[in-house]
Amino acid sequence: MRILILTQAVDLDDPVLGFFHQWIVRIAGQCEQVHVVCLKEGRHNLSQNVTVHSLGKDLGLSRLQYVVRFYTYIWTLRREYDVVFVHMNQEYVILGWKLWWILGKRIVFWRNHKNGSWLTRFAAFVSHRVCYTSPKAYVATYKNAVRMPVGIDTDLFRPCDNVPIQNAVLFLGRFDAVKRPELFLEAMEILSRDDRVMYAHVYGEATRGREHYAREVRERFAHLTNVTFFGAVRNDEAPVIYAHHRVYVNLTPAGSFDKTILEAAACGCLVVTANAVLRDVVPPEMFVDDMTPSSVARAVRCAFAYSESHVERLVTRQRLFVEHEHSLDLLITRLMGILSA
Repeated sequence: MRILILTQAVDLDDPVLGFFHQWIVRIAGQCEQVHVVCLKEGRHNLSQNVTVHSLGKDLGLSRLQYVVRFYTYIWTLRREYDVVFVHMNQEYVILGWKLWWILGKRIVFWRNHKNGSWLTRFAAFVSHRVCYTSPKAYVATYKNAVRMPVGIDTDLFRPCDNVPIQNAVLFLGRFDAVKRPELFLEAMEILSRDDRVMYAHVYGEATRGREHYAREVRERFAHLTNVTFFGAVRNDEAPVIYAHHRVYVNLTPAGSFDKTILEAAACGCLVVTANAVLRDVVPPEMFVDDMTPSSVARAVRCAFAYSESHVERLVTRQRLFVEHEHSLDLLITRLMGILSA
């Protein structure tokens, strides 16, 4: 099988999209040829049967030049791919669907965001299959939609031996309003008054254009001596950070299925979350229902109150859930079946 993949970035150093590099590696291992068209090309280490084509964001090109390059690639490479896999960006589907239909190319569209528009509906309509992971994704109810595993590399994300677990809570992800960092910090403000000192480590940077929000939140909570802010980290740097912490807090609204939740679970963190998908995995006392600072603080206190034997049982259960339901191996197996159908 020969595949054309379209994605935002092919860059091991990208703190948000670096994970997709391993998807390409696994897909290429089962294909004759892979062409990847991306908005931005960075550092990568791919096999000889993979060719990366940049639309030019890394070169400083204009949006018009992106579009010209896009059509040039999908036309000149037309005899070198049989199926198209569009990862997240509906714009690629909208721009290319007519040509791909004329050429007889199968279109598989990955789209997991909880919000959408008529453009999303159109992109899903002209795609042969639409893949999603969250049951509340915008495209989840479409007839051609299929729910997929999140795709956690459990060889990379695993508990680390001889890594001391700190008396600290971890918050890792984009420093954007949708991730609710201010709610987490309000909870840490409550916990700072407890007799037991709990430290918080916050990793992440704002999406470009949203830096003002991140700056305001950091300034607002600068007085918290038990909170330390760090920058964004690469995907391959995250496992040891997870493994250093007893508790990971993720407050992304339930409509999304943030992969960092499962990465943390695979690495042995106890997970405090509001995501309903994990309701049968996370104990009720660590599940945040009403999204208030006091609820988050209560859940964190519970996590630190468990006995070591109970923590071990919870960590094992979480790890098995990721391995059996959301591993990268399982994702690639299902995805290749859809691409080759």
